[in-house]
Amino acid sequence: MWLELTLTLIALAAALSMRPWRLMPHGERIGPLMASLVLLPWVWMLPGPSPIAAQMHWSGACLVVLMLGWPVAVPVLIGVAALAWVIDPSLPMQRIVALAFWQGVLPATLALALGALLRRAFGERMFIYLFGRAFLGTVICVFATGLLQVATGQAMPGVDTGLSLVAHWLMAWSDGIVTGMLAAVFVAFVPQWLATWSDALYLQSSSRERS
Repeated sequence: MWLELTLTLIALAAALSMRPWRLMPHGERIGPLMASLVLLPWVWMLPGPSPIAAQMHWSGACLVVLMLGWPVAVPVLIGVAALAWVIDPSLPMQRIVALAFWQGVLPATLALALGALLRRAFGERMFIYLFGRAFLGTVICVFATGLLQVATGQAMPGVDTGLSLVAHWLMAWSDGIVTGMLAAVFVAFVPQWLATWSDALYLQSSSRERS
């Protein structure tokens, strides 16, 4: 618990040092921010019909990073874990810290790193953003988080390791499909909901490629 709490607080301090409020000077993306705070606590706490399903939850952290940017996403995801405790005060503090770190902060940070790597390697291309970052990138980040959970013994007590890995693999793909689909919808209809998207950069790049 203490390592998770320390890393979570370090991420929060780093995010706040970037003055995340500058990303929304006129209240942009308040809708996605509020939707994250309202929906994700319930998603993270959904009960399951089996011991594995009860411990597996859709993260949504990579989508929150795409919508809000990492500096805003980190405090929002920590807030989601806090709201989960408000909904169910019987949850132990160790569980709340684990939710904040494993469901939120870690996959969000991996998504930030992968996004920077993809931009550096391929530039601003719509296909790379939607397929590489939103879809496949989410699969990689969420599954990598699951691997680290299994490796550190933090995931699914009492469940076979191989079965746990399969569950994390399947959950990562479901997370990636939802994130990729919603990112494509947002790019097409409400690009202002994506802090990591820019029409000027990505559409001009696509136009140059076609010409």
